[in-house]
Amino acid sequence: MVQAEYVRARLAALLPGAALEIVPIRTTGDKLDTASLAQVGGKGLFIRELEQALVDRKIDLAVHSMKDLPALLPAGFRIAAVPEREDTRDLLVSAHGGDLAALAPGARVGTSSSRRRFQALRANPKIEIVALRGNVDTRLKRIADGSLAAIIIAAAGLRRLGREADVKFTVLDERDFIPAGGQGALAIETLDGDRPPELAAALEALDDPRVHYETTAERAFLATLGASCATPVGVRAIAARDTLSIRAILFSPGGERELADALEAPAEFNYSPPIAAGAGQALAQRMLARGAGALVGDE
Repeated sequence: MVQAEYVRARLAALLPGAALEIVPIRTTGDKLDTASLAQVGGKGLFIRELEQALVDRKIDLAVHSMKDLPALLPAGFRIAAVPEREDTRDLLVSAHGGDLAALAPGARVGTSSSRRRFQALRANPKIEIVALRGNVDTRLKRIADGSLAAIIIAAAGLRRLGREADVKFTVLDERDFIPAGGQGALAIETLDGDRPPELAAALEALDDPRVHYETTAERAFLATLGASCATPVGVRAIAARDTLSIRAILFSPGGERELADALEAPAEFNYSPPIAAGAGQALAQRMLARGAGALVGDE
């Protein structure tokens, strides 16, 4: 809802006088309390009802956390705009602050992301990872009540809610904690096809070409790799000056094996999405040639 209000406010500034209404939709993913989304349908559980509302013309735009979108959208849908990106990094939130290495043996750390699980255990093999679901407040309560020593969450969520001043946290370096593809970014999804010229112009103005470029590369990497919601994979693309840098890491389902790679490609001045997609595909193909398919196939 905070993210939807952010988009509504941005569009209101671009469309003075327009009637812009937020339509709350509680998705299947919101209703489930299971710790493992992969067991019940994956991240798509957070978007199906929104896409149906688009088809039924109940809404004109759907606002998603980019990382919740499948790497390939169903036919008939498109990402119409990607606004500026929040912090892409992960945070370790605990009662006293400090990093993973400082946690005592047996310390219980909450996360239901297999990627975060394996990256955390690589930093401190002696901790215990505990499955964790729920909104940010629910997760933070697990530290307050003492049932968890720490949790790992996305910086973007904490900051969009304005909660960073309320907790003690350590930012996890992206060199060790490569985030999920699309982390920190929002995606505004619409039906493919024509839309009112005023809305089309506003969405174009809301779009951040650099962020759109980066996330296109990340999503192309995931799609080419054949990654699913259950795949323990991280990928981060950064467009700076005239270079697009992409770093990725992939773990086997049990975390016993990992494969990392990086690629640098020329970044076009106009941030052309097809060129970004080509770079993401190239990195995935290189990792597939090195055996990534076996790790993904083990799922």
